[in-house]
Amino acid sequence: MTPIRPILAALRRHKMATLLIVLQIALTLAVVSNALFIVKTRVVHLSRATGTDEAHLFVIKNEWIGRPDAPHIDAQMRSDLTTLRGLPGVRNAFSSEAYPMEEGGGGLVRIKHRVEQTTKAQLALSYFADEHALDTFGIPLVAGRNFRADEIASLGAYDKSRPAVIIITRDLAHKLFPDGAAAVGQRVYLSDDGPSTIIGLVDRLQGGYAGSSTRSIDEDTVLVPARYASSDDGAAYAGGTIYLVRTQPGQLAAVLRSAPAALLAQNRMRLISAENGVITLAQARTKAYATDRGVAIMMGAVCVLLLLATAGGIVGLSSFWVGQRRRSIGVRRALGATRGDILRYFQTENALIVGIGVVLGAMLGIAANLSLMTHYELPRMPLWVLGVGALLLWLLGQLAVFGPARRAAAVPPVEATRSV
Repeated sequence: MTPIRPILAALRRHKMATLLIVLQIALTLAVVSNALFIVKTRVVHLSRATGTDEAHLFVIKNEWIGRPDAPHIDAQMRSDLTTLRGLPGVRNAFSSEAYPMEEGGGGLVRIKHRVEQTTKAQLALSYFADEHALDTFGIPLVAGRNFRADEIASLGAYDKSRPAVIIITRDLAHKLFPDGAAAVGQRVYLSDDGPSTIIGLVDRLQGGYAGSSTRSIDEDTVLVPARYASSDDGAAYAGGTIYLVRTQPGQLAAVLRSAPAALLAQNRMRLISAENGVITLAQARTKAYATDRGVAIMMGAVCVLLLLATAGGIVGLSSFWVGQRRRSIGVRRALGATRGDILRYFQTENALIVGIGVVLGAMLGIAANLSLMTHYELPRMPLWVLGVGALLLWLLGQLAVFGPARRAAAVPPVEATRSV
């Protein structure tokens, strides 16, 4: 084994250079570990499943021209849905005010167990839905029943939703009740005007917000039996509605072309934007998570650059030390040290430097993570992330020092007789 005492003695003679490389390693570990953790959280976030049949779902954003009254809009929406469901390649369709991964879409509801409840209400995201919504989303019931046609209300711009029945996700059920499966049949309050009975549970349905501000509740979703029949300018999409359409396998491209044309042929007093009036859920995912994807790429690039800079520092310092120690290396070779002994000496020296830097970097990394938790919506970083970062740096250090160490091992014993 390579003796440690001569290595420590040599490092003490180069205190400043050793200190600088230790600090570089420490800062690299602190930054890289937190950056890798941020990349992991972003990748997990943008790859989450919505619970729907994303591959066959698309959205039509329909705006009404003029200011038709609610009964007229409700009748038109019924006719539109009949038209959409009758198109070749369409499996089902329904109307809502939002869709999964929409930017800033959907409603936020506060759920209470009692009207007089003083504790904090449970927040959840909501969709307007009808008896066709579950099949359109492609989400099966895990308990209870679906809506009936006679339970679907028609709401105007200023009408308050007072649903007698609702369907919720399993995640929300477990937050509302200790035994989530027992939620079916229970009564909760979405407003103070009357209770809503939970009639069904679905496994998963992501809410209309993809942003981080609602990440903790974006799978706590409520389906409300209603159609939004309003032309009020304050409503989403200038008083329009959203049609969600699910196609048969292999028919998405054809229906994307035929559905808007069929709606315009049915009634031309509408506007469907050619630019963003029709969007698939795959496109919605790309748009919704563009920031997460950008952050992950940027953090990944930062990690690569820092690791390369650290590797360059190790190579430069080791090369410098080899040049400074050629005579002492020659003396060791003349006294019987083999090439392998010299190689192991520099690798051990590098391992010690990286080890000191890793210990310091781990403390800095934990401190940085606690600071990020305080100022940003970021969970606690698990210790294994620091372990992965430390392992990367150790392997990088050994790889970086290998070239200079080989050059040191190639120094001939005759160097002992040359003056420096």
